[in-house]
Amino acid sequence: MKNALGPKAKIWLKKLTPSPVTLLLLGLIVYVWFRPPAWVSDEQRPVPNVQMMLTDGRVVSMASLRGKVVLVNFWATWCPYCRHEMPDMQAFYRDWHARGFEILALSIEDNPALVAAFMEKEKYTFPAGLASAEVQQAFGGANRVPLSFIVDKKGVIRHKVSGQVYYARLEGLVAPLLKD
Repeated sequence: MKNALGPKAKIWLKKLTPSPVTLLLLGLIVYVWFRPPAWVSDEQRPVPNVQMMLTDGRVVSMASLRGKVVLVNFWATWCPYCRHEMPDMQAFYRDWHARGFEILALSIEDNPALVAAFMEKEKYTFPAGLASAEVQQAFGGANRVPLSFIVDKKGVIRHKVSGQVYYARLEGLVAPLLKD
């Protein structure tokens, strides 16, 4: 049986075949999109006793959370990386909340109704609120999102995560602090 493709078609198909380098670059792009790099730095500074207004109207202070390990997450509804990390945050919250873990998801937006609607639509159960300028300054400024801080039981910021968090990263950073 003769090949149905002519020489011009074969040349054209060969041009469409990606090189190994192209495939490697595409794989890297896909990896970074779904698991973008994040930088974790160790911190050792007390968090100021700031108060945050949650979308349900409650006011929470950092002092009221002493005795718990807290993930303070700065995010926005328009941020794709923020939206991508939230299912892992919800799963971690579900699995670790009873062990003394808490989340404060603080949106840098200024519309509490938008944040509340997003949380309800996505069925996230961890506390969410707005990050006032005072709260952002207390953590050293939230100039990009996602940005997270892990606060130990004594109210000391232990880790800063610049970029997306995911379950295994949270487990590695939070579990040792819950044992203290």
